[in-house]
Amino acid sequence: MAVANTRGQTARNPWLVLIFLSLGFFMILLDTTIVNIAIPSIISALHSSLDQILWVLNAYLLVYAVLLITCGRLGDIVGQRRLFILGLVLFTAASALCGVAQDGNQLIAARILQGVGGAILTPQTLSIITMIFPPERRGAAFGIWGAVAGVAAVTGPTLGGFLVTYVDWRWIFYVNVPVGVVALLGAIFIVPDLRPGRRHQLDLVGVVLASAGLFGVVFGLVEGQRYDWGAFLGPITIPEVIIAGLLVFAAFIFFERFQREPLLPLSLFRNLNFSIAIWVSAVVAFGMLGFFLPVTIFLQSVLGFSALKAGLTFLPMSLVSMIVAPFAGRLSDRFGGKYLLMLGLTCFAAGMGLVVYLISLSATQATFWGPAALAGVGMGMTFAPLTTVAMRDVRPQMAGAASGVLNTVRQLGGSIGSAVIGAVLQNRLATELHDQAVAQSGQVPPAFRGQFVNGFSHAASSGFKVGVGQSGGVKLPAGIPPAIVHTLQSLFKQVFDQAYTNAVRPTLVVSIVVLAVGALSCLAIEGRGKASARAETIHREVQTASS
Repeated sequence: MAVANTRGQTARNPWLVLIFLSLGFFMILLDTTIVNIAIPSIISALHSSLDQILWVLNAYLLVYAVLLITCGRLGDIVGQRRLFILGLVLFTAASALCGVAQDGNQLIAARILQGVGGAILTPQTLSIITMIFPPERRGAAFGIWGAVAGVAAVTGPTLGGFLVTYVDWRWIFYVNVPVGVVALLGAIFIVPDLRPGRRHQLDLVGVVLASAGLFGVVFGLVEGQRYDWGAFLGPITIPEVIIAGLLVFAAFIFFERFQREPLLPLSLFRNLNFSIAIWVSAVVAFGMLGFFLPVTIFLQSVLGFSALKAGLTFLPMSLVSMIVAPFAGRLSDRFGGKYLLMLGLTCFAAGMGLVVYLISLSATQATFWGPAALAGVGMGMTFAPLTTVAMRDVRPQMAGAASGVLNTVRQLGGSIGSAVIGAVLQNRLATELHDQAVAQSGQVPPAFRGQFVNGFSHAASSGFKVGVGQSGGVKLPAGIPPAIVHTLQSLFKQVFDQAYTNAVRPTLVVSIVVLAVGALSCLAIEGRGKASARAETIHREVQTASS
């Protein structure tokens, strides 16, 4: 089925279109990382509680992840350009509202609107690229798109650190406004208005089931750690919410099997390369969370780096990824993405392995530049081939649905990564704090040794305090003579620093193992000829079934 252009014209310069599509997508990915580094400043400025500010992060993530599949399919129905423009308007306006928020509730409301705008915008970028570039040139296009994605993901901490340190936290949101305006002008005057050749209908029951199921799963993964994986609303527990979400989503999959125009065309998953690619996208998101979360805390809380210095530590990753991604895209056009993906995931894992080997209390900023650069090579070699493998044989009429699934699974991978890495880090930190307290207790007066050790042993029960200047959450025992207060505070810092350093290593190993499994799974990727033949067979079967 052909894709019609309602203006009667095709994109004369698809590379110029790609620039404006990438600008919009840049804002979305930048926003997922830039906010984290500003959280302490936001708490102080808005006089908000930590729980309230956590919803600044989680409300955006929930709305964004839940709506991606629906918005991807909506693009197939009403036109990707329309939704791209709508998403840009909402996201840009919401960014300005975030910047002028006067309290935590206003900021959360604006972040929800940002999530809606981001979910509307994101799937359309891949869909339009798939339609305006022929299969033999998509790899190069996805290479540029992947370079933008990689740079945005790792630029957030650096740019956020600079803005928080030298300007004001509100500018982490205001920075989106001029970018959004430029992207909006490009979308109106440059991006072509591509429409499907026939009218489609929206599967409303599918929308409800998919949204409810994804909400339960993502909410449980995001909030589980906060509620210690127990009850959060009366007798209802976090595991029950996740299981309920999975059951509703399973009902959604079953329901979709009998729809003529499903929200999620299950024929997409008969494409082996697409199925492998969405799994690998989850692995990459898991790996990124597994790297940034524990290492960022280490840099600021253990080594005492400022927010800007911690952000600049990741700069080699951003620069290298930006350089490598376009070349990886061109190579995937010529040779396919199978071995590039394997090599990229391996380099990403190797960069994390170097961190495990080099991390120590004597580490400097330069210690991490080499591992960050190697991880950047891996990221640069991953984004473009991954997208090429996923989208090469997807027909334009299904591009929105495919893009929505790809981005949704990536978000789920990040949510799972956050939950798993957070749980492993806390588990190892609890053990290491106790062990290090015992090892250092010989320097504590005998009358206070038991309290000293117990303080660290029980730090987990009140939630670890790992912010800048914190020592895990332990408090001075009652009745401490003033003469030894300074000594004990110094010991607290020594115990926390060594315990956290030891805890980071096995935490990073979890992500390394996941990335290694992802690399091995790439062996199942089919060559271009076989994959195209399979896709053509599936298309004929679907057409026969629908007629």
